[in-house]
Amino acid sequence: MFGAPPFTHHVVVAGGGPAAHRLTEALLAREIPEFRISVYCEESSPPYDRVALSKRFDEPENALLLGDATLWDDPRVVLHTDQQVVQLDPEAKTVTLADGTAVQYDDVVLATGSSAPRPPIPGNQDIAVYRTVEDVDWLVHRVEELRLHLGRVPHCAVIGGGLLGLEAAGGLAGRGAEVSIVHSRGHLMNAQLDEGGGRALNRLLADQGYHLRLGERPHALGSNSAGRYRYSLEFQHSDNLPCDLVVAAIGITPRDELARAAGLRVSGSGGVVIDETCLTSATHVWAIGEVASFEDTCMGLVAPANAMAEVVADRLCGGQASFEGFDTAAKLKLAGTDVASFGDTLGDTEGALEVVYADPAQGLYQKLVVTDDARTLLGGVFVGDAGPYTSLRPLLGRELPAEPNAFLSATSGAEVDLELPDDAQICSCKDVSAGAVRAAVTGEAGTAPCADMGCLKSCTAVGTQCGSCLPVAKKVMEKQMLAQGVEVSRAICEHFPQPRAELFEGVRAAQLRSFTDIVEHFGTPTDASMNLGCDVCKPTVASMLAAMHDEYILGTGRGGLQDTNDRALANMQKNGTYSVMPRIPAGEITPEKLAVIADVATEFGLYTKISAAQRIDLFGARLEQLPSIWARLVDAGFESGQAYGKALRNVKSCVGSTWCRYGVQDSVAMGIFLENRYKGLRSPHKMKFGVSGCARECAEARAKDVGVIATSDGWNMYVGGNGGANPVHGELLAKDLDDDTLVAYIDRYIMYYIRTADRLQRTARWIEELPGGVAHIEDVVVSDSLGVAADLERSIADHVDRYEDEWAATLRDPEKLRRFRSFVNAPESPDTDLKYVLERGQIRPATEQERGSTDLVLIGPTIPVREELRNHAANDSSPTGVSVQEARA
Repeated sequence: MFGAPPFTHHVVVAGGGPAAHRLTEALLAREIPEFRISVYCEESSPPYDRVALSKRFDEPENALLLGDATLWDDPRVVLHTDQQVVQLDPEAKTVTLADGTAVQYDDVVLATGSSAPRPPIPGNQDIAVYRTVEDVDWLVHRVEELRLHLGRVPHCAVIGGGLLGLEAAGGLAGRGAEVSIVHSRGHLMNAQLDEGGGRALNRLLADQGYHLRLGERPHALGSNSAGRYRYSLEFQHSDNLPCDLVVAAIGITPRDELARAAGLRVSGSGGVVIDETCLTSATHVWAIGEVASFEDTCMGLVAPANAMAEVVADRLCGGQASFEGFDTAAKLKLAGTDVASFGDTLGDTEGALEVVYADPAQGLYQKLVVTDDARTLLGGVFVGDAGPYTSLRPLLGRELPAEPNAFLSATSGAEVDLELPDDAQICSCKDVSAGAVRAAVTGEAGTAPCADMGCLKSCTAVGTQCGSCLPVAKKVMEKQMLAQGVEVSRAICEHFPQPRAELFEGVRAAQLRSFTDIVEHFGTPTDASMNLGCDVCKPTVASMLAAMHDEYILGTGRGGLQDTNDRALANMQKNGTYSVMPRIPAGEITPEKLAVIADVATEFGLYTKISAAQRIDLFGARLEQLPSIWARLVDAGFESGQAYGKALRNVKSCVGSTWCRYGVQDSVAMGIFLENRYKGLRSPHKMKFGVSGCARECAEARAKDVGVIATSDGWNMYVGGNGGANPVHGELLAKDLDDDTLVAYIDRYIMYYIRTADRLQRTARWIEELPGGVAHIEDVVVSDSLGVAADLERSIADHVDRYEDEWAATLRDPEKLRRFRSFVNAPESPDTDLKYVLERGQIRPATEQERGSTDLVLIGPTIPVREELRNHAANDSSPTGVSVQEARA
């Protein structure tokens, strides 16, 4: 494309992190033919996304690489990995590499980033850090090593309660560790949250099992060899904290050693001093990212690093761009808890007003900071529900189109329709404005008009880094498309242009049974890699196939389509173990079955809890224990409760007329019948039913996807109820129904939902988006306006005839049981490293037979303990179909 360009201007980039990547992208996009760019990266990997570092805990095979890998194939740029710049000479305009090579430059950009400091306390040499992919890989390995060696859950202490610290804590908890968070302030994320938001976050994380040690710094790390734990984190004013692993995530230390040695001006608090152009005190030497100190501040966030990179690229090309300061907005999701903040979170602006909604019982805290006339937005804090963040952040510094409290999702019933001005920034990571999105949709950006998110991301780079801006970008895109009279796409993903309902009907009509055939008929593989499907469409298609055919969900070719829980036929918990929940229809159980559950829980050391769904949940099972546990339960007559699947979870019932003096119908019998009829039926999202024996509504049926309430004349049927964060009461569909009519209506309703809802769409949202809402459902289900009632009922009848318990099927087949091995990479030769085994919670020496065995498959409570863990990723052909790390957890 560029031929043999006459390179005359050499730009050297010292560093290979996100800032260096963004600078390279920005320079290449400006297409200055004389520029030659050399990027020297100290790490062995090309630049990767540090914002997404926590993903590495769950996806060890994910390289987290930034952008399009073809960037480094451009003839104008050369990426040098494992090459560190060790010396800078501004007078000679050279840099020297670690191997002694001197490289001449015309301009050099310092993008050396920062290092992760350890607290300056005795014993800090034993403290790990959380900064790179290598750090994460080591932590994953270490937690597993400790768990196997100690024969219990390891206790990890994370020093630092900011963004990085909470990421590290969440990752360690996800790998099966018990986690304490040590923070010097009284509330977490104090740099981003005010006290109200921080204390709400404290409460939420404590409720989720994290131990919080707040308000004091540790002053030493000592050994605890005489005790149960390896270390003791010591405090001056409170009790010491015993732990097995300590991780520090206490901020950043700018890597400014090159600049210091070269005589450049360096801030007293660290970092290379830059002006508004990102130029240092030496000509032709620039600094960007975490190493750059602007107004005596270094910032470890990606948005300002990207903004600096754009400024330098513009200046090198003759522009006049300036760095305007740090964008401190932050968004985090930890253990299901949303946290976000932006702008003036503390209300420091003169005359600022704070509009606050706080519900401590629900763990909700939302605040907007506005000017004294309550019109201009200055900042916001969201804990527990950060839904408004993405829409409000682009309005920072602008006049709100409605009263401030209208934007608080906790108090507002409807979402405010925002018309963002063209210059409003939607994506701070890539500096994409609302106007840029609209231009891409109309084709004014110089490319073909964009009509889907894939095209929009490719054209504008919006949402290609942290992704938090995608909901707003999509709204702006769709609104612009509608304004132009263009139909808005409801494609499942880039591989399937159809909405889920259309694909469902196409697959059903064509009678397809494999994902490969479905892609060939209705979709397309990823162009670059020819990979079939993605994490969006694979589980969606898997659910469709299960709903149509009721075949074993982990059968040939389908294991790799499922998500983590379905692949294990169990719910993975935050510590990496699994829960077991046998089906107990309508909550009715015999004393004999109760005794079996008690025996199983005792034998395997499981935590038991009566769930809100009138079932008994058993927590703490390891992957390889699941077959042994289920063998006992299936022998006793239990079936899978499908608590792990997008399917019917349960039917809750009161005791009804059998026992209650107010009951007018047998709600228990009806609840048992309904649960047995629809059990195992896969659907777009989970479903819950409720049956109340009278109008007193003790089963809370109106809060369920299907609610049935007894009357003296029959049953009233309610639809579209949902609990959760945004509870919705079901609406009456039909009243005074006899048993047969009630069941027929439920058949029609459920199958119509399965065929027409979007992926992961609960029944409440589905009905809300249907034209006509409940009235339309009544037309279809009661009046049969579409003439499909018989077909819908027949589909349910087919499901009832074909249903087979998934765990019973698994236990009958040795090949299916291979998915539940402890290790998926059993060696071909005897495992001479096998020294110990963990049996029923106790470590014992391995027998000679075990030491020489080539088979590491030890089903039940016995698992091998190895001195070294091999790290391989499993695929659908592997025994588990899940990653090794998930299996070992």
